[in-house]
Amino acid sequence: MSIDDALLDTIAAGAHHDPHGVLGLHAGADATGAQTWTVRTRRPMASAVTATFADGTQVPMEHVRSGIWEGTRTGSPGGYEITASYEGGPDWTADDPYRHPPTVGELDLHLIGEGRHEELWRVLGSHTRTHDGVAGTAFTVWAPNARAVRVIGDFNGWDGRSHVMRSMGGTGVWEIFAPGVGAGSTYKYEILTRRGDWIQKADPMARLAEVSPATGSVVTESDYRWADDDWMTERARTTPVSRPMSIYELHFGSWRPGLGYRDGADQIIDYVTEQGFTHVEFLPLAEHPFGGSWGYQVSGYYAPTSRFGSPDDLRYLIDRLHQAGIGVIMDWVPGHFPKDAFALARFDGEALYEHPDPRRGEHKDWGTLIFDYGRNEVRNFLVANALYWFEEFHVDGLRVDAVASMLYLDYSREEGQWEPNVHGGRENLEAIRFLQEVNGTSYKRYPGIAIIAEESTSFPGVTQPTSHAGLGFGFKWNMGWMNDSLHYIARDPMYRSHHDGELSFSFVYAFSENFILPISHDEVVHGKGSLFGRMPGDHWQKLANMRAYLAYMWGHPGKQLLFMGQEFGQMSEWSEGRGLDWWMLDQPAHAQLQSFVGMLNRTYRGSSALWSRDSDAAAFSRLGAPSWNPNVIAFARRDWHGGTVAVVCNFSGTPIHDYQLDLPEEGAWHEILNSDAQEFGGSGVGNLGVVHAGAGGRASMVLPPLGVLWLEHRAGGDPHLPSATRR
Repeated sequence: MSIDDALLDTIAAGAHHDPHGVLGLHAGADATGAQTWTVRTRRPMASAVTATFADGTQVPMEHVRSGIWEGTRTGSPGGYEITASYEGGPDWTADDPYRHPPTVGELDLHLIGEGRHEELWRVLGSHTRTHDGVAGTAFTVWAPNARAVRVIGDFNGWDGRSHVMRSMGGTGVWEIFAPGVGAGSTYKYEILTRRGDWIQKADPMARLAEVSPATGSVVTESDYRWADDDWMTERARTTPVSRPMSIYELHFGSWRPGLGYRDGADQIIDYVTEQGFTHVEFLPLAEHPFGGSWGYQVSGYYAPTSRFGSPDDLRYLIDRLHQAGIGVIMDWVPGHFPKDAFALARFDGEALYEHPDPRRGEHKDWGTLIFDYGRNEVRNFLVANALYWFEEFHVDGLRVDAVASMLYLDYSREEGQWEPNVHGGRENLEAIRFLQEVNGTSYKRYPGIAIIAEESTSFPGVTQPTSHAGLGFGFKWNMGWMNDSLHYIARDPMYRSHHDGELSFSFVYAFSENFILPISHDEVVHGKGSLFGRMPGDHWQKLANMRAYLAYMWGHPGKQLLFMGQEFGQMSEWSEGRGLDWWMLDQPAHAQLQSFVGMLNRTYRGSSALWSRDSDAAAFSRLGAPSWNPNVIAFARRDWHGGTVAVVCNFSGTPIHDYQLDLPEEGAWHEILNSDAQEFGGSGVGNLGVVHAGAGGRASMVLPPLGVLWLEHRAGGDPHLPSATRR
């Protein structure tokens, strides 16, 4: 077989799309028609090269051109190794990457092309395996605009000419099996663009990356054995919307700086358990280059950040949390990605993951790029990524960041900066279809999970099922409630009576979606100050307002989310660059606030009326007659078994005596929570633990200043009262 010199030069330079077509083992015939096998390999600088086959046959090879050697044998093909001799150096024997068949199958390629490969991470990326009887690593990457792709790494001196990948045809997938490469090897892809430039990129499907600021991808494997079967079984039998959910939002790097996934497990479990939260929500833990982005500008969607340990270390943390009865939610960012040259941006020299039109492909506010949701392979990359976190890390929920920016083509854009959809509208139809697909697929495969939308507009049907043309999310952050209630609580109590609508308006739409009430990291940064700092009055009044606000929030329809540090009234604004002000717990008043939040969570979890029918308007009613007072917000919540809790909030700065209120039932209403209890730092104003409702439910009670009462009425007798309500 005669090979053109130009082709040999291209192969030797590692710039050909099909090196396996020349290198490796190829069938032929001699002059008599007998079967022969020709071996070609690239061994530049060698003085002699020999191919040794599995049957012991040695085939001396001759140098052809540009470091490429060739030898021919008769008989059966079989496996072989290449031994190269060098002047003044030892011989070097190694398996040949180019003798191995592809590691990716036709079905996988078909599904990738269709954008329907739900387990994409098992095919693309780097995977250690025994292939064709040899241990090594399979590398597979999608780069449809590339002219050639090479793997460079610490196993080849960062010279990819010995590991040039082959194109797998029109799918845009490239593949090579690298014998002898194992877990822990660092690598990147070197890509020849259409313009003729070589660029280096981290693997988009890498499951481990170097610790920032290094940007290499790392071959990894896992033998982790999960021990959370009971949790996972129970999760699949339940629906989050009908279960208690109070979420502790946590930025891993600044909660208690210096902790890793493993050594942080006990501390997080102990603290979250003591505080009574049902779930912990981590700010994004996917790999990201800039710590100041808090993880919201992701470079490695399939790689848990290595700042805090290995992927198995993260599995250990989640496993331990599950065994302790704590759910795990992770923030997920499919809305945009950074422009860092080593990552997804112009991955193969062209707009690939991002939309090619800047009017759809760039975020003006954040300086980031927007995914091309209409491209099958990009949509598949993101859908499979959500499934990856559910499958490989057992997360119980994903909170999807910046959904509003995905839904609207004119998001944060002026006239002329955006392009309408095919119907002339502003909705991003491709992004909507993507969100419906990721939600529908995730809920189908993993019943009992929660996918949560951070969506700040009135887009309809966010939590409606996709079968009813909804987006299919399990929950939506109630941003309207958050804005209105924070405006209200920041006002001096003297002026609140004119603004009670800021608290009551949320009752109008509280049941239109499955809501989570968020006081998140976004509310305690960028000059907004802490939650404590927003409260009016002196130190005691600020803490009283905090307790009242949180008790109102926990009583309001919807689940709750509170960002770390707010549970003990951190006074300073949060910064990712330092730890929380834990020293504040040396001050009794702040320790009492922390204790109050713990009791708030435990009482909430023990009162099914406060969570079992969160999205059912029939389980909610406003209270107020006969003593309507604009400073008093009162309402009742009911469960399916006759249990009722009345939440009575006095946001004025003075107690109200002999307050008349028509409760839903006659009889004894027990104070299961009083935010003004002395043990929480309050003034101790209350009703000695019980309020009696007479005929028609008419009751007379004392409302504490800047205080909230939870009054519980249960069918079948008096409940056991938590000690915190006894005064």
